Parts: sequence; structure tokens; C-alpha cells
Amino acid sequence: MANDASTVFDLVILGGGSGGYAAALRGAQLGLDVALIEKNKLGGTCLHNGCIPTKALLHAGEVADQAREAEQFGVKASFEGIDIKAVHKYKDDVISGLYKGLQGLVASRKVTYIEGTGHLSSPTSVDVDGRRVEGRHVLLATGSVPKSLPGLEIDGNRIISSDHALTLDRVPESAIILGGGVIGVEFASAWKSFGTDVTVIEGLKHLVPVEDENSSKLLERAFRKRGIKFNLGTFFQSAEYTDGGVKVTLADGKTFEAEVLLVAIGRGPVSAGLGYEEQGVAMDRGYVLVDEYMRTNVPTISAVGDLVPTLQLAHVGFAEGILVAERLAGLKPVPIDYDGVPRVTYCHPEVASVGISEAKAKEIYGADKVVALKYNLAGNGKSKILKTAGEIKLVQVKDGAVVGVHMVGDRMGEQVGEAQLIYNWEALPAEVAQLIHAHPTQNEALGEAHLALAGKPLHSHD
Repeated sequence: MANDASTVFDLVILGGGSGGYAAALRGAQLGLDVALIEKNKLGGTCLHNGCIPTKALLHAGEVADQAREAEQFGVKASFEGIDIKAVHKYKDDVISGLYKGLQGLVASRKVTYIEGTGHLSSPTSVDVDGRRVEGRHVLLATGSVPKSLPGLEIDGNRIISSDHALTLDRVPESAIILGGGVIGVEFASAWKSFGTDVTVIEGLKHLVPVEDENSSKLLERAFRKRGIKFNLGTFFQSAEYTDGGVKVTLADGKTFEAEVLLVAIGRGPVSAGLGYEEQGVAMDRGYVLVDEYMRTNVPTISAVGDLVPTLQLAHVGFAEGILVAERLAGLKPVPIDYDGVPRVTYCHPEVASVGISEAKAKEIYGADKVVALKYNLAGNGKSKILKTAGEIKLVQVKDGAVVGVHMVGDRMGEQVGEAQLIYNWEALPAEVAQLIHAHPTQNEALGEAHLALAGKPLHSHD
């Protein structure tokens, strides 16, 4: 196969999602000659089928709820329903604007962008629709797709994935959502705001089970108040069509019926048939295995993003892609502390966290060495104004740093930036307590929580 490129690239990237394009942009910035290969659209899952479109739907749902609830703020308004075509236009306009901006950014950095389906053909080359693209190093960043369960076929009709849900031409009257993780609860939240009767099925004992248990319980309480139903602690057994929709049976025999079934049990890596194993790349259940510098066992190949078994978050992909580019350019990047990555679930109310849970802290440091404090948002003026409920929970090593910040409430995702600094800079409660937080803001709640943890509470009880 002929190599059409006039030179051998410094870096050939297979996949133009968050991790791939971040590596391309940073690599080009550092003087590397970069080729970026993408078979679909630049921006990948996050921009086109994940972060951006789902948050647009959630915001549309938030506006719908505000219209319904306007009277409690003294505003006369009426809610007349959801125009789903207009919602999709709003969503697609957001995506389109970002997509055009990203295309311009890649072009401005002089990245060689190649559209087509790539296949790893050697440790230093990728074949793309009859063309061989050679590089001194190859970065695998082929991302992920929605997963299903054995015997459960996602048909795009009544049994759908998140990809289908993002383009659904109607608001379903009722929906069963299989999976109570981030994707599941975000769609549950948006659809409930649109008027759908929602039931979430989660096999583990809590919603958002990777979060601190206190956050899960607070979200469950909020969902009950909103009328979002859920069944916890029993696993899925089967699904079948009915005259009007889908019937789901659980392992204990309990059944649920709805118009549609959204399968939201997570995403799996895209790696099959791409030549990875043939070139000796170490794999595990479809994931590419890497070290802390994103290096595979093949010296000329790295991998990032949803393809590797790290947190499936766009901002993690960005960071991993940047790390690879900087390493290849001769810099000395620091490995990523994945506990220090901010995590946000954008349902209503939002769940945000950074660091480790109280349970994990007790495992690591011992139960007698861990202090936990909860600050109720009822004591926060701006939260009162917004009529949001929730808590900020701090986890501290006794007489030491704060190792976990866990927040539930509207707009908590906007507060996680400071929480990230607190964790990653190993701040002591007294150090945060002496910082002055603007009043009235929700951000002030973080300051108040640290005041309380430092032994000098202001707007909270001892």
C-alpha cells in the first residue's frame, strides 16, 4: 500500500474525539508534525453524541420546569408543552457552532486532517481507505459506543441507546431506563422535565453508585420528590415487545412496562477489527492497556480516552491527549491523579465530586483517622433564592487535608472547580476557611463548610 504522505509524521492519531484532537492540537503547538484520522465527525462522542447534546436537552428541561414553577417566584407564566423539533434545532445549533470552531482550530494549527476509516497496519502506520499514513509514533483514540447486555438487542425502535434518545422525534409518554449511572439519571431528569413518566432500573443498591453513598441518597430523595421512579438492587433479566411498547422483567420476577426502553448501562471501547491485537498491543476486554504515561506495551504506540480503562470523561480525554503530546515533544508531564478529576452528573439536582468517598478514605486511612462534615444548603442564601436543596460533604484525614468533596444541588457542577483545587493542592480546612467567598453565592457554601470543619462555623450549627 502506497504512502501518499510526503514525509513521515511525528505523530499519527487514530480517532478525532476529545483525546485525539487534544493530542493533535497540543502536539502541533509544540512543533510536532501531526496527522489526525477520523471516520465520522471531528469532536467525537462528547461533541456529537454525549456531553454537549445531553446538556442541551437538560437545559431545555430546566427551562420547562422554570416555566411550570414560575408562580412560586411571583412570575406569571404558563407551560404549553415541548416542541421537540425546536428543542433539537437548539441542540443541533449548539453542536454546529462548536463543530465549526473546532474544525477551524485544527486547521489553524496546521494539523493534517484525514477523513476515513483507519486500521492499525504496523506499530508505526495506519491504513486509511487505501492510503498508508506513516508516523514515528501512533496514538490510538478510537473511543467508545453504547453497551448492551447479552440477549438484549438495541434496535433503535422501542429499545434504544443514548444515541437514539438524542434524536428521538417525540417525547415518550413513558420510559424505562436500564442503568442508574450518569447517562441513565441524566436522561431520566431531562425526560421527566419534558413530561415523561420515568422509571430507572439499577442493579446495584443506589443511583450513581460510584459516588459517595450520601450523594446517592440525596439524589434518590430528590428524584422521589420529582416523581421519578426507580428500582434498586435487582438486575435485569429480559425485555420483550408488547402491543404498546416494551415489558422489562427483573431477576426477582418483577415487571415494568413503558413506551420505550433506554439501555444506559455504560459505554464499551471501540477496538474490535482495528488491528490492535495483530500488532501486539496488550488488551483486556476490548480496552487497550496503558501505563501512567498512556504508553502501551508497544514502544511506538500510546492510547487515550474511552479506549483505555480510565474515567470515561471528555476532560480526562483532553488531559490524556495533552500528556501524550507533551511526552513525545520531550517535556516531562506529570501522570494524572484520577481521584483529582472533577466528576459531574448534570441531572436536577446536580451531583458533583472530586477526591475519594468517605468509605474509600476509611479503607485507606482507617475509620478512626477520617472526619466527615455535611453542610446543608438550607443555610446558603443563594441556594434559598434558587429554591434548591442539597448538601456539601467534606471528607478529611484527621488533622490533615481534605481528600473528598461531594456536592448535591442545582449548579453544583459550577462549584467543583474550587473543590478540585482544594483536593489537588491538599488544602487544610483552616486554609480554605480563611479565604473570603462572595456573598450571596452558592460558592460560599464551600467556604462555610470549611469554616465548620475548621471549628469556626458561621451560618451553620456546631
